[in-house]
Amino acid sequence: MVDVILFVVAIEAIGLVAYRQFTGHGLTAGDMLANLSSGVCLLLALRFALAGSPWPMIVIAVCGSLVAHLYDLSRRWDKSGIIGSFSRID
Repeated sequence: MVDVILFVVAIEAIGLVAYRQFTGHGLTAGDMLANLSSGVCLLLALRFALAGSPWPMIVIAVCGSLVAHLYDLSRRWDKSGIIGSFSRID
């Protein structure tokens, strides 16, 4: 089931990038991928846990999620010290 969710997330990413390319509206690829990669890493950690993978694989995936989340936050951080909204629509 996790594989199906990962596939749907990949289709979502492709769709959002295509929407941005064709309309010029929506999230930039960097903003969208920074946000989605955190969730993908958590899904991978879940997949590893359900499959009985060695615990370091789970830790690596969770740490990857943390790094992606912090990167996403750093992209949104406003110069005034306030986190900007997610809807960074041009």
